[in-house]
Amino acid sequence: MAHKKENTVLAIDIGGDSLKMAEYLVMDDGAGLELEKFDVREYPDELKELPLNEIFAETFSAMLEENDFISKSVVVSISGQVAFVRLSKLPRKIKDDKGNIQKIVELEAKQTIPYPMDEVIWDFQLVKYTVPGLREEKTEEEPEDEEDASQEPEFEDVDELESLIVAVKKDLITEIGELLEEHGKFIVSIEIASTAAYNAAKAVSIGDESCDMILNIGGRCSSLTIIDKSRIFTRVIPRAGFAVTQQICKEFNISVPEAEDLKRRHGFVALGGAYEEPDSEVAATISKVARNVMTGLHGEINRTVNMWRSQNNGAKPERMFLSGGGSLMEYTARFFEEKLRLKVDYLNPFPMIELGEEVDKERLQESAPMFSELIGLAVRYITNCPVEINLMPDSIVKFRTFQKKKPFFYISCASILICLAVFWFGVNQRLQIDKDRVKKAIGEVQTSSKMVERAQALKREFDGLKSEYDEAIRIINQRRRTPSLLEGIQQAMPDHLWLTSIKPFDSSTEKVTTVMSPDNPWAAFGGKQTAQTTVQQFDALELGGHSLSIGSEALLEPILMTNLKKLEWFQNLDDSSSYLELVGAKGKRNVTTFRIKIKLKEPLKL
Repeated sequence: MAHKKENTVLAIDIGGDSLKMAEYLVMDDGAGLELEKFDVREYPDELKELPLNEIFAETFSAMLEENDFISKSVVVSISGQVAFVRLSKLPRKIKDDKGNIQKIVELEAKQTIPYPMDEVIWDFQLVKYTVPGLREEKTEEEPEDEEDASQEPEFEDVDELESLIVAVKKDLITEIGELLEEHGKFIVSIEIASTAAYNAAKAVSIGDESCDMILNIGGRCSSLTIIDKSRIFTRVIPRAGFAVTQQICKEFNISVPEAEDLKRRHGFVALGGAYEEPDSEVAATISKVARNVMTGLHGEINRTVNMWRSQNNGAKPERMFLSGGGSLMEYTARFFEEKLRLKVDYLNPFPMIELGEEVDKERLQESAPMFSELIGLAVRYITNCPVEINLMPDSIVKFRTFQKKKPFFYISCASILICLAVFWFGVNQRLQIDKDRVKKAIGEVQTSSKMVERAQALKREFDGLKSEYDEAIRIINQRRRTPSLLEGIQQAMPDHLWLTSIKPFDSSTEKVTTVMSPDNPWAAFGGKQTAQTTVQQFDALELGGHSLSIGSEALLEPILMTNLKKLEWFQNLDDSSSYLELVGAKGKRNVTTFRIKIKLKEPLKL
C-alpha cells in the first residue's frame, strides 16, 4: 500500500560501525507507529578508518539508492563515540529561578566541554527529581527556635535539579545535516544514541519503579545508561565488539574481515568455572578472547556505577538490559548476570510499534537488539519524551528561521510593490495636474510678459517725458533761485551796509566766469552775432561792499556774516570756503570795506 510522505518518518542511527535506517508510518490519530521498511548496513572495511561524516556520506547515499525510503522527515541519532556527555548538579537555590538556570548551565558547559564553544554544537536537558528523607537547610532569615531545636529533627523530601549537557563537534554535525538537506530531507531532531535509547526504554516503563541500566554494546564503543525514574546518567565506554575482532586478529594472525567472520561463526562468551570447553579449538580460543573483553567491559561498568552512586548520590541498579550488535554474541547476558549479580535481559521496545506486512521478520529478529535507538527516535517524533536534546546545526536553524519569515517577507514585498504602485499612480496624477497647471501658467506668463513689455515701453516713454518735465522744472526753479537768493541776501543786510559786487566762483579753483562776450555785449538782444555763453557750476559767492562805521557801534560785517549763514541757501558751518575780510575806516573817513566768501548748500549754474 502506497503512503504519503507527510505521514511517514525516517529514523537514522549513525553508529560507529554501522548505519541503521527505519521508516515508520504514523497512524492517523498520531498515537501509533508502524514499521514499513528498514535496513542495517555495516561500514565497508575500506571506509572504517575515515571520519564518521565521510563514512556516513558514502553509506547513506548507497542505502537511499537501494531502498525506497519515501519519507521527507528524518530523526537522527549519532554515536556517543563522537559526543561529549556530562551530568551536572545545579545548586538548590536556583531551582525556582528560571532566569539564572540558563546562565549557570552555560557557565558549566564552558568549564566542562573540552573544546572551544564556537567549535561545538551543544544542548542540555534539565532533570528534576526528589531526594527522600533529607531536611532542607534553614536560612538565616528562618532561624530555628530553641524549642524546635530540642525536638527531634523533621525530615522531608527535597527537590534537586540536574543538567545533562551534550556537545558534538560543529563540523561533523553540520556536514551530516547538509548532506541530509541535499537529499531533500527535513531534519526534525538530532541527538545521541544513548538519549534515544533512554526514550525508548522509558516508553516501555523501564526505570519507572527501580533503578535500571541499559548497556549498548556497539562495534567501536559501548554506552551505559542508568535510568532512575526521571534521572539519567550515561557514559561512553571505549570497549566494544571490535575489541574482540582485534584480539582474534592477533591470536590467529589474520585480517580484520577474516577475524570478523570467525567471530560471527564461532564466537561466544566463555562460561567461567567448571564448564566443558567446545570441541573446536578455534571456538574455544575465540570464547576466551570474548570473555577477556567482556571482563574489561564489566570493570568499566562497575566503575561507572561507582561514579553514579558516589558523585551523583544515585541508587543501586537492580536490572540491566542489553542492546546493540555486540550483545548478540551467545552467553553475553549470562556472563553479565553472573558478574553483576543482577537480572540481565535484552531491551525490547517493540511493543511501542506495529510491524508492516512487507517487513522481513526473520531479518528483523537478527537486528532487533540494534533497534532501541531507531524506536526511541520514532517515539520522540510523535510525542513528548523525557529527554529532548536537539543538536541541530546553526546553519539549518538559521535557514529555517529565514524560511519561516518568508511569508512575511513576501507580504512585505507585496506591500512595498502596492505602495510603489499607489505612489506611482499618485505621482502620475499629480504630474498630470502639474503639467496642466504649467501650461496654464505658461499662458498666463506669456500674457503677463506682453503686458510687462507694454508697461516697460510706456514706462520708458513716461521716463522720457518725465525727464523733459524735470528739466523744465529744474530750469524754472533755477530761474527762481537766483532772485530768491539775491532777495535773501538783501534781507540779511543790516542798515548802514551796502553791497558793491556779487561774484560766483568755484571753491576748488576760485575762478570767476565770464557770462557775456566783451566784443558784443548786446548780441543777446538782437545783434548780428549770437551770444556766446559758458554755463558753469559754482558752489560759493564772493560779496563785496562797504559799511558805515558810526561811533562805538558794533561792526556790521559780522552781523551780515551771521545772517547769511542762517539763510537756507548757505552752509551753516564755518569752513575754509566761508570767511570775512574787513578793511577798517582810514583817516577821517568812517567807511569800511569788506569782502565775504560764503559757500552755497547747492551749486549754482550760470
